[in-house]
Amino acid sequence: MSYEPKLAAALSGATMAQLSHWRHASGAGGAVLVPEISAIRPILYSFRDVVALRTCVRLRQETSLQRIRRAVDSLRDDLGEREHLSAYQLVTDGGTVYLADPDHAVDLIGRKGGKSNLVIHQLVDVLAPFYRNGRHIPDLLSPRPDVAVDPSVRGGEPVIRGTRVPAAEVAALIRDGIPPEQIADFFPGVSAGAALEATDFTDYVDSYTGTSTSAGAGASRGAA
Repeated sequence: MSYEPKLAAALSGATMAQLSHWRHASGAGGAVLVPEISAIRPILYSFRDVVALRTCVRLRQETSLQRIRRAVDSLRDDLGEREHLSAYQLVTDGGTVYLADPDHAVDLIGRKGGKSNLVIHQLVDVLAPFYRNGRHIPDLLSPRPDVAVDPSVRGGEPVIRGTRVPAAEVAALIRDGIPPEQIADFFPGVSAGAALEATDFTDYVDSYTGTSTSAGAGASRGAA
């Protein structure tokens, strides 16, 4: 499964403008995250990319993009870490960015490669839901109670929980006028409630169409 930018944005909480900006290097540093599957049109992100993007969104809420770029550059160039960005726990105190574990942290900006005495008491679960500019960003693995994202099921495509039925296909039937209670005629085992949740989630994904969202317009105007 590959994620088009709109779905990657909806699952990560980044705006479409941020995804575009973060794909490219700048004078302040290298790219924040280049899509793993395809960095040229059609742009396609992996599940690991989405996890990493959620980390970047959480960091961006508390620190500048310049610091995030510097931290990623330091992780690669100074520490020689070459795993996918999703493999690392990155946290910030607003002033710097740390590569962290529960016992200690490495300051990626102020003391490149040096151990810090800082003890990280609570590492952020990047899969958990959070709020960004007043918008609720859902749990990555459970964006709706009856909608699941599991890399082992259809490669991570959002599906009706407990099935392999794509949520988008159920939503398409609802949008075509099929009553929720009749969805089971097309997809046995999909309840009316699950069909409505699939439609609600698809509406949420579609709200990310374009360069910004109403909740993220400020980011697209320069807070990337």
